[in-house]
Amino acid sequence: MPAATSAAAAPADAHLLPSAEPIRFLDDDGGPAPGDAHGRYERPSTELLRRAYDAMVLGRRFDAQATALTKQGRLAVYPSSRGQEAGEIGAVLALRETDWLFPTYRDTMALIGRGIDPVEALTLLRGSWHCGYDPMATRTAPQCTPLATHAPHAVGVAYAARRRGEDTVALVIVGDGGTSEGDFHEALNFAAVFHAPVVFLVQNNGYAISVPLSRQTAAPSLAHKGVGYGVRSERVDGNDPLAMLAVLTEAVESARAGGGPVLVEAHTYRVEPHTNADDDSRYRDHDEVEAWKRRDPIARLEAHLRSRDELTDDDVAAAREAGEAFASRVRERLSEEATGDPADLFAHVYAEPTPQLREQAGWLAEELAR
Repeated sequence: MPAATSAAAAPADAHLLPSAEPIRFLDDDGGPAPGDAHGRYERPSTELLRRAYDAMVLGRRFDAQATALTKQGRLAVYPSSRGQEAGEIGAVLALRETDWLFPTYRDTMALIGRGIDPVEALTLLRGSWHCGYDPMATRTAPQCTPLATHAPHAVGVAYAARRRGEDTVALVIVGDGGTSEGDFHEALNFAAVFHAPVVFLVQNNGYAISVPLSRQTAAPSLAHKGVGYGVRSERVDGNDPLAMLAVLTEAVESARAGGGPVLVEAHTYRVEPHTNADDDSRYRDHDEVEAWKRRDPIARLEAHLRSRDELTDDDVAAAREAGEAFASRVRERLSEEATGDPADLFAHVYAEPTPQLREQAGWLAEELAR
Protein backbone atom coordinates (compact mmCIF):
# COMPACT_ATOMS: atom_id res chain seq x y z
CA MET A 1 0.00 0.00 0.00
CA PRO A 2 2.72 2.61 0.80
CA ALA A 3 4.38 1.97 -2.56
CA ALA A 4 1.11 2.51 -4.41
CA THR A 5 0.47 5.73 -2.50
CA SER A 6 3.95 7.01 -3.39
CA ALA A 7 3.48 6.15 -7.05
CA ALA A 8 0.14 7.92 -7.15
CA ALA A 9 1.63 11.05 -5.58
CA ALA A 10 4.62 11.24 -7.90
CA PRO A 11 2.88 12.78 -10.94
CA ALA A 12 1.45 15.63 -8.86
CA ASP A 13 4.89 16.55 -7.53
CA ALA A 14 6.92 15.89 -10.67
CA HIS A 15 6.67 19.50 -11.87
CA LEU A 16 8.74 20.61 -8.87
CA LEU A 17 11.75 18.45 -9.77
CA PRO A 18 14.72 19.91 -11.67
CA SER A 19 16.01 18.27 -14.83
CA ALA A 20 18.26 15.25 -14.35
CA GLU A 21 21.11 17.12 -16.06
CA PRO A 22 21.67 20.89 -16.27
CA ILE A 23 19.82 22.49 -19.20
CA ARG A 24 22.20 23.19 -22.09
CA PHE A 25 21.83 24.70 -25.52
CA LEU A 26 25.57 24.78 -26.29
CA ASP A 27 28.42 22.35 -25.82
CA ASP A 28 31.68 23.51 -24.27
CA ASP A 29 32.92 24.86 -27.61
CA GLY A 30 29.77 26.78 -28.51
CA GLY A 31 28.33 24.16 -30.84
CA PRO A 32 24.86 22.65 -30.41
CA ALA A 33 24.46 20.53 -27.29
CA PRO A 34 23.75 16.87 -28.13
CA GLY A 35 20.13 15.78 -28.21
CA ASP A 36 17.14 17.81 -27.14
CA ALA A 37 18.83 18.81 -23.89
CA HIS A 38 16.98 22.08 -23.53
CA GLY A 39 13.53 20.52 -23.87
CA ARG A 40 10.73 23.03 -23.43
CA TYR A 41 12.89 26.16 -23.33
CA GLU A 42 13.01 28.34 -26.42
CA ARG A 43 16.19 29.77 -27.89
CA PRO A 44 16.49 33.46 -26.96
CA SER A 45 16.16 35.91 -29.82
CA THR A 46 19.24 36.98 -31.72
CA GLU A 47 18.69 40.56 -30.56
CA LEU A 48 18.73 39.46 -26.91
CA LEU A 49 21.81 37.31 -27.44
CA ARG A 50 23.65 40.21 -29.07
CA ARG A 51 22.76 42.43 -26.11
CA ALA A 52 24.01 39.71 -23.79
CA TYR A 53 27.27 39.37 -25.72
CA ASP A 54 28.01 43.10 -25.60
CA ALA A 55 27.13 43.28 -21.90
CA MET A 56 29.24 40.24 -21.03
CA VAL A 57 32.30 41.58 -22.86
CA LEU A 58 31.92 44.96 -21.16
CA GLY A 59 31.27 43.27 -17.81
CA ARG A 60 34.41 41.18 -18.00
CA ARG A 61 36.55 44.19 -18.86
CA PHE A 62 35.02 46.09 -15.96
CA ASP A 63 35.68 43.13 -13.67
CA ALA A 64 39.34 43.04 -14.67
CA GLN A 65 39.64 46.80 -14.13
CA ALA A 66 38.06 46.58 -10.68
CA THR A 67 40.48 43.79 -9.75
CA ALA A 68 43.40 45.98 -10.85
CA LEU A 69 42.07 48.95 -8.87
CA THR A 70 42.00 46.77 -5.76
CA LYS A 71 45.67 45.91 -6.24
CA GLN A 72 46.39 49.64 -6.56
CA GLY A 73 44.60 50.39 -3.29
CA ARG A 74 41.72 52.24 -4.95
CA LEU A 75 39.22 49.67 -3.70
CA ALA A 76 39.22 48.07 -0.27
CA VAL A 77 38.16 44.70 -1.64
CA TYR A 78 36.69 43.28 -4.84
CA PRO A 79 35.07 39.86 -5.32
CA SER A 80 35.52 38.99 -8.98
CA SER A 81 32.75 37.33 -10.97
CA ARG A 82 34.94 36.38 -13.93
CA GLY A 83 33.60 33.17 -15.42
CA GLN A 84 30.08 33.86 -14.15
CA GLU A 85 29.16 36.43 -16.81
CA ALA A 86 26.28 34.36 -18.19
CA GLY A 87 24.54 34.34 -14.82
CA GLU A 88 25.28 37.97 -13.98
CA ILE A 89 24.05 39.34 -17.30
CA GLY A 90 21.37 36.70 -17.81
CA ALA A 91 19.76 37.73 -14.53
CA VAL A 92 19.41 41.40 -15.40
CA LEU A 93 18.31 40.81 -18.99
CA ALA A 94 15.53 38.52 -17.79
CA LEU A 95 14.05 41.37 -15.71
CA ARG A 96 11.95 44.38 -16.62
CA GLU A 97 12.86 47.84 -15.32
CA THR A 98 9.98 47.56 -12.86
CA ASP A 99 11.30 44.30 -11.40
CA TRP A 100 13.61 44.13 -8.39
CA LEU A 101 17.13 42.69 -8.23
CA PHE A 102 18.65 41.56 -4.93
CA PRO A 103 22.41 41.07 -5.46
CA THR A 104 25.23 39.73 -3.32
CA TYR A 105 28.64 41.33 -2.86
CA ARG A 106 29.91 39.35 -5.88
CA ASP A 107 27.31 40.69 -8.29
CA THR A 108 28.75 44.10 -9.16
CA MET A 109 28.82 43.01 -12.79
CA ALA A 110 25.05 42.55 -12.64
CA LEU A 111 24.69 46.11 -11.35
CA ILE A 112 26.74 47.39 -14.29
CA GLY A 113 24.61 45.30 -16.64
CA ARG A 114 21.52 46.95 -15.17
CA GLY A 115 22.89 50.40 -16.01
CA ILE A 116 23.93 51.52 -12.52
CA ASP A 117 26.77 54.03 -12.47
CA PRO A 118 30.02 52.05 -11.96
CA VAL A 119 31.44 54.42 -9.35
CA GLU A 120 28.18 54.28 -7.41
CA ALA A 121 28.23 50.50 -7.73
CA LEU A 122 31.77 50.35 -6.33
CA THR A 123 31.11 52.71 -3.41
CA LEU A 124 30.46 49.83 -1.01
CA LEU A 125 33.63 48.01 -2.06
CA ARG A 126 35.57 51.24 -1.85
CA GLY A 127 34.53 51.54 1.79
CA SER A 128 33.01 54.98 1.28
CA TRP A 129 29.33 54.25 2.01
CA HIS A 130 26.95 51.38 2.63
CA CYS A 131 25.39 51.78 -0.82
CA GLY A 132 26.29 54.30 -3.50
CA TYR A 133 23.15 54.09 -5.64
CA ASP A 134 19.48 54.75 -4.94
CA PRO A 135 17.79 51.35 -4.43
CA MET A 136 14.30 52.73 -5.01
CA ALA A 137 15.20 54.52 -8.23
CA THR A 138 17.16 51.57 -9.65
CA ARG A 139 14.91 48.81 -8.25
CA THR A 140 18.13 47.22 -7.03
CA ALA A 141 18.67 46.39 -3.37
CA PRO A 142 22.03 47.19 -1.74
CA GLN A 143 24.65 44.51 -2.33
CA CYS A 144 24.41 41.99 0.49
CA THR A 145 27.57 40.84 2.27
CA PRO A 146 26.02 38.60 4.98
CA LEU A 147 25.12 35.34 3.26
CA ALA A 148 21.48 35.02 2.19
CA THR A 149 20.06 37.66 4.55
CA HIS A 150 18.68 39.47 1.50
CA ALA A 151 16.63 36.45 0.38
CA PRO A 152 13.75 37.06 2.84
CA HIS A 153 13.80 40.74 1.84
CA ALA A 154 13.33 39.77 -1.81
CA VAL A 155 10.40 37.56 -0.91
CA GLY A 156 8.85 40.36 1.15
CA VAL A 157 9.12 42.85 -1.69
CA ALA A 158 7.66 40.39 -4.19
CA TYR A 159 4.80 39.45 -1.88
CA ALA A 160 4.00 43.10 -1.12
CA ALA A 161 3.96 43.92 -4.84
CA ARG A 162 1.48 41.13 -5.47
CA ARG A 163 -0.73 42.35 -2.63
CA ARG A 164 -0.77 45.78 -4.28
CA GLY A 165 -1.82 44.30 -7.60
CA GLU A 166 1.52 44.97 -9.34
CA ASP A 167 3.15 42.53 -11.75
CA THR A 168 6.59 43.03 -10.19
CA VAL A 169 8.99 40.08 -9.86
CA ALA A 170 11.98 39.96 -7.50
CA LEU A 171 15.10 38.04 -8.49
CA VAL A 172 17.56 37.25 -5.70
CA ILE A 173 21.07 36.00 -6.41
CA VAL A 174 22.65 33.63 -3.89
CA GLY A 175 25.94 31.76 -3.91
CA ASP A 176 26.21 28.06 -3.14
CA GLY A 177 27.45 28.94 0.35
CA GLY A 178 24.31 30.97 0.95
CA THR A 179 22.15 27.86 0.58
CA SER A 180 23.63 26.60 3.85
CA GLU A 181 22.17 29.56 5.75
CA GLY A 182 18.83 29.55 7.56
CA ASP A 183 17.71 32.77 5.85
CA PHE A 184 17.75 30.99 2.49
CA HIS A 185 15.45 28.23 3.71
CA GLU A 186 13.12 30.63 5.49
CA ALA A 187 12.85 32.64 2.27
CA LEU A 188 12.00 29.53 0.22
CA ASN A 189 9.34 28.48 2.70
CA PHE A 190 7.74 31.92 2.91
CA ALA A 191 7.79 32.33 -0.88
CA ALA A 192 6.10 28.96 -1.41
CA VAL A 193 3.45 29.36 1.29
CA PHE A 194 2.48 32.86 0.11
CA HIS A 195 2.99 32.11 -3.59
CA ALA A 196 5.31 35.10 -3.96
CA PRO A 197 6.57 36.05 -7.45
CA VAL A 198 10.26 35.62 -6.70
CA VAL A 199 13.08 33.83 -8.54
CA PHE A 200 16.00 32.41 -6.57
CA LEU A 201 19.15 32.24 -8.71
CA VAL A 202 21.80 30.10 -7.02
CA GLN A 203 25.17 30.60 -8.70
CA ASN A 204 26.89 27.37 -7.72
CA ASN A 205 30.53 28.19 -8.43
CA GLY A 206 31.86 25.23 -6.50
CA TYR A 207 33.23 26.93 -3.40
CA ALA A 208 31.95 28.95 -0.44
CA ILE A 209 35.29 30.77 -0.13
CA SER A 210 37.46 27.66 0.39
CA VAL A 211 34.77 25.11 1.31
CA PRO A 212 33.84 22.83 -1.63
CA LEU A 213 30.24 21.96 -2.35
CA SER A 214 30.75 18.39 -1.13
CA ARG A 215 31.31 19.77 2.40
CA GLN A 216 28.17 21.89 2.27
CA THR A 217 25.43 19.48 1.23
CA ALA A 218 24.63 15.84 0.52
CA ALA A 219 21.58 16.75 -1.58
CA PRO A 220 21.46 15.50 -5.21
CA SER A 221 21.77 19.14 -6.27
CA LEU A 222 21.16 22.56 -4.79
CA ALA A 223 18.06 22.83 -6.99
CA HIS A 224 16.56 19.91 -5.06
CA LYS A 225 16.44 22.11 -1.96
CA GLY A 226 13.43 23.88 -3.42
CA VAL A 227 11.37 20.72 -3.80
CA GLY A 228 10.94 20.17 -0.07
CA TYR A 229 9.35 23.60 0.24
CA GLY A 230 7.07 23.21 -2.77
CA VAL A 231 9.16 25.47 -5.00
CA ARG A 232 9.59 24.52 -8.67
CA SER A 233 13.27 24.10 -9.38
CA GLU A 234 15.60 23.83 -12.34
CA ARG A 235 19.27 23.15 -13.07
CA VAL A 236 21.13 24.95 -15.85
CA ASP A 237 24.62 25.13 -17.29
CA GLY A 238 25.66 28.48 -15.83
CA ASN A 239 28.34 28.97 -18.48
CA ASP A 240 25.87 28.60 -21.35
CA PRO A 241 24.44 32.08 -22.03
CA LEU A 242 21.58 30.73 -24.17
CA ALA A 243 20.50 28.34 -21.44
CA MET A 244 20.77 30.97 -18.72
CA LEU A 245 18.67 33.49 -20.64
CA ALA A 246 16.09 30.89 -21.65
CA VAL A 247 15.63 29.39 -18.18
CA LEU A 248 15.70 32.69 -16.27
CA THR A 249 13.31 34.41 -18.68
CA GLU A 250 10.86 31.51 -18.35
CA ALA A 251 11.20 31.54 -14.56
CA VAL A 252 10.62 35.29 -14.29
CA GLU A 253 7.61 35.30 -16.58
CA SER A 254 6.14 32.25 -14.85
CA ALA A 255 6.41 34.02 -11.49
CA ARG A 256 4.90 37.16 -13.02
CA ALA A 257 1.95 35.20 -14.38
CA GLY A 258 1.10 33.77 -10.97
CA GLY A 259 3.07 30.53 -11.15
CA GLY A 260 4.75 31.11 -7.81
CA PRO A 261 8.44 31.08 -6.89
CA VAL A 262 11.14 29.32 -8.91
CA LEU A 263 14.60 28.16 -7.86
CA VAL A 264 17.29 28.04 -10.56
CA GLU A 265 20.67 26.47 -9.85
CA ALA A 266 23.38 27.62 -12.27
CA HIS A 267 26.43 25.36 -12.44
CA THR A 268 29.34 27.72 -12.99
CA TYR A 269 32.83 28.51 -11.68
CA ARG A 270 34.67 31.37 -10.03
CA VAL A 271 37.89 31.67 -12.05
CA GLU A 272 39.55 34.26 -9.82
CA PRO A 273 40.19 33.96 -6.05
CA HIS A 274 37.30 34.65 -3.69
CA THR A 275 38.62 38.22 -3.20
CA ASN A 276 42.01 39.91 -3.38
CA ALA A 277 42.59 38.63 0.17
CA ASP A 278 42.19 34.97 -0.82
CA ASP A 279 44.89 32.45 -1.77
CA ASP A 280 42.89 29.99 -3.84
CA SER A 281 45.92 27.74 -4.42
CA ARG A 282 45.38 26.41 -0.89
CA TYR A 283 42.12 24.67 -1.77
CA ARG A 284 42.02 24.07 -5.56
CA ASP A 285 44.59 23.16 -8.17
CA HIS A 286 45.63 24.87 -11.39
CA ASP A 287 44.28 22.13 -13.66
CA GLU A 288 40.77 22.56 -12.26
CA VAL A 289 40.79 26.27 -12.99
CA GLU A 290 42.16 25.77 -16.51
CA ALA A 291 39.51 23.14 -17.28
CA TRP A 292 36.76 25.62 -16.42
CA LYS A 293 38.40 28.38 -18.44
CA ARG A 294 37.86 26.20 -21.50
CA ARG A 295 34.10 26.45 -20.86
CA ASP A 296 34.25 30.24 -21.10
CA PRO A 297 30.72 31.67 -21.50
CA ILE A 298 31.76 34.57 -23.73
CA ALA A 299 33.76 32.36 -26.09
CA ARG A 300 30.86 29.90 -26.31
CA LEU A 301 28.34 32.61 -27.16
CA GLU A 302 30.70 34.20 -29.67
CA ALA A 303 31.26 30.86 -31.43
CA HIS A 304 27.51 30.23 -31.56
CA LEU A 305 26.66 33.64 -33.00
CA ARG A 306 29.49 33.45 -35.54
CA SER A 307 28.29 30.02 -36.70
CA ARG A 308 24.93 31.58 -37.55
CA ASP A 309 26.44 34.69 -39.17
CA GLU A 310 24.91 36.79 -36.38
CA LEU A 311 28.24 38.24 -35.22
CA THR A 312 31.06 39.67 -37.31
CA ASP A 313 34.67 40.64 -36.69
CA ASP A 314 33.57 44.26 -36.60
CA ASP A 315 30.94 43.46 -33.98
CA VAL A 316 33.52 41.74 -31.79
CA ALA A 317 35.96 44.63 -32.17
CA ALA A 318 33.24 47.16 -31.32
CA ALA A 319 32.27 45.26 -28.15
CA ARG A 320 35.88 45.13 -27.01
CA GLU A 321 36.45 48.81 -27.76
CA ALA A 322 33.34 49.70 -25.75
CA GLY A 323 34.70 47.65 -22.86
CA GLU A 324 38.07 49.40 -23.00
CA ALA A 325 36.46 52.83 -23.08
CA PHE A 326 34.23 51.91 -20.14
CA ALA A 327 37.18 50.61 -18.12
CA SER A 328 39.15 53.77 -18.87
CA ARG A 329 36.36 55.98 -17.53
CA VAL A 330 36.06 53.85 -14.40
CA ARG A 331 39.83 54.02 -13.87
CA GLU A 332 39.91 57.79 -14.21
CA ARG A 333 36.96 58.38 -11.89
CA LEU A 334 38.19 55.95 -9.23
CA SER A 335 41.58 57.68 -9.24
CA GLU A 336 39.93 60.73 -7.68
CA GLU A 337 40.02 60.76 -3.90
CA ALA A 338 36.68 60.10 -2.25
CA THR A 339 35.32 62.89 -0.09
CA GLY A 340 32.83 62.45 2.68
CA ASP A 341 30.88 64.58 5.11
CA PRO A 342 31.29 63.37 8.73
CA ALA A 343 27.67 64.35 9.33
CA ASP A 344 26.69 61.50 7.02
CA LEU A 345 27.38 59.17 9.94
CA PHE A 346 23.92 60.10 11.18
CA ALA A 347 22.11 59.97 7.84
CA HIS A 348 19.78 57.11 6.93
CA VAL A 349 19.94 55.54 10.40
CA TYR A 350 16.30 56.25 11.28
CA ALA A 351 13.55 58.02 9.37
CA GLU A 352 13.28 60.34 12.38
CA PRO A 353 16.56 60.81 14.31
CA THR A 354 16.37 59.81 17.96
CA PRO A 355 17.25 62.32 20.71
CA GLN A 356 20.49 60.45 21.27
CA LEU A 357 21.47 60.72 17.60
CA ARG A 358 20.65 64.42 17.52
CA GLU A 359 22.77 64.94 20.62
CA GLN A 360 25.70 63.01 19.14
CA ALA A 361 25.40 64.93 15.86
CA GLY A 362 25.61 68.14 17.89
CA TRP A 363 28.76 66.97 19.63
CA LEU A 364 30.33 66.18 16.24
CA ALA A 365 29.37 69.60 14.84
CA GLU A 366 30.96 71.31 17.85
CA GLU A 367 34.12 69.25 17.49
CA LEU A 368 34.40 70.07 13.79
CA ALA A 369 33.82 73.76 14.49
CA ARG A 370 36.76 73.76 16.90
